[in-house]
Order: sequence, then structure tokens, then C-alpha cells
Amino acid sequence: MRRSEKEITDRAEIDSVIRRSQVCRLGLSDQGRPYIVPLCFGYDGRALYFHSAREGRKLDIVRQNDQVCVEFDVVEGLVEAEQGCNWGILYRSVIGFGTAGLVEDFGEKEKALSLIMAQYSTRTFSFPPDKINLVAIIKVTIESLTGKEAKRRI
Repeated sequence: MRRSEKEITDRAEIDSVIRRSQVCRLGLSDQGRPYIVPLCFGYDGRALYFHSAREGRKLDIVRQNDQVCVEFDVVEGLVEAEQGCNWGILYRSVIGFGTAGLVEDFGEKEKALSLIMAQYSTRTFSFPPDKINLVAIIKVTIESLTGKEAKRRI
């Protein structure tokens, strides 16, 4: 990272950014062209899970190229100033790299859906088997994560 003073190195802080995020942006490469999709997600500390229709562009891309990038961010405030060049935004972000694949096992799909719901609610949910069979689950096994923050200027 070019500006090491902005780097978040503590894994607990990185996990906190992920857990506070509402959206994960999944970056894919479609025959050399970038393709980014904002998605709801679940996280277990080692992998990310996304639900999807059973057909579509992102699934086609994952089947062709399993190398992915993910991005999370939490906006903590706007910094206003007299001059436009001094405006800024306070944020914390995480970028990660990993390998994507489709989950076929029924039990793992059910676990993934529970993790996705746990990202957004403290409630416990059950999922009808016919609904689980209708959904595709993308699992990203995380290989690396880096964090960055913009702090308040003094």
C-alpha cells in the first residue's frame, strides 16, 4: 500500500469493516473485461457467500474464471471545507482476493443462506428445501484481505 499510515493491518479491524458493510462488490473478469456486481453477502471469517439465480452473467463468468476480487466499505462521515480541494470523506475499506466456486451441497447452501441473513439480522431463519434448491450459491474462498482508512484530519 502506497500510504502505509492509512493501512489497516489488524485482522479484527478488517473483519469489523466487513461485518459493518451492507454490500460487497464482487469483481470478476469476463474474458479480460472487468465486471463488478454489488451483492448481499454472508461471511464466516474464511469465505464469503452470495446467493444468485441459477443462471446469469456472473455465474457464467465464475465458471470460466474463478479468480475474483471483493470490496467492502463503510462511510463514517463527510469532511467539509471552504475549498473544494480540502473536502474529503472518512471511510474504512477492505479489498480481498480469492477463488470463487458454486456450492452444490444442500447443507452448505443452507448454511450459506443462514450466514447471509446473519449479516443483516439477528433473527434465525429457516429455508424451505424447495427454495434452497432454486437458488445458486457462490462461495469465495478468501486468499488475502487488506484494509484502508481515511481518518479525520487534524
